[in-house]
Amino acid sequence: MSHSNPSVNETRIRVRYAETDQMGVVYHANHFIWFEVGRVELLRQFGFSYKDMEREDGCFIAVVDAQCRYKAPVHYDDEVIVCTCLKHVREKVIRFGYELRRAETGELLAEGETTHIVANAMMKPRALPEKYLNVFRAALGSP
Repeated sequence: MSHSNPSVNETRIRVRYAETDQMGVVYHANHFIWFEVGRVELLRQFGFSYKDMEREDGCFIAVVDAQCRYKAPVHYDDEVIVCTCLKHVREKVIRFGYELRRAETGELLAEGETTHIVANAMMKPRALPEKYLNVFRAALGSP
């Protein structure tokens, strides 16, 4: 994932003590929280927020699948770069990709993907509003 690409977001996170287990290693579920942080920041980079999507458009993007491949342990006080990109978009499905890298060395710590359905406030599938679809398609370089 390239840093100069506007459709990639890089967010730095410093591991908090509470995110680790007795072994001092980050608990595996926290990677998904970091993915969410990256996803929110990527949307912000695109010029809109989850809050506005929900409040103004009654549009929710609900996780239906989440995967993570763990490559190396992460420890308390490590600085991690969360790289988030848009991988795929259709009217009712959005997929994001993630890499977690050690800030000092660039070492790949984990990689993952989340798939979301676009839903309304009643959690029924709906089409993504045109204004978001256009931005997502532009980010992917598709018409």
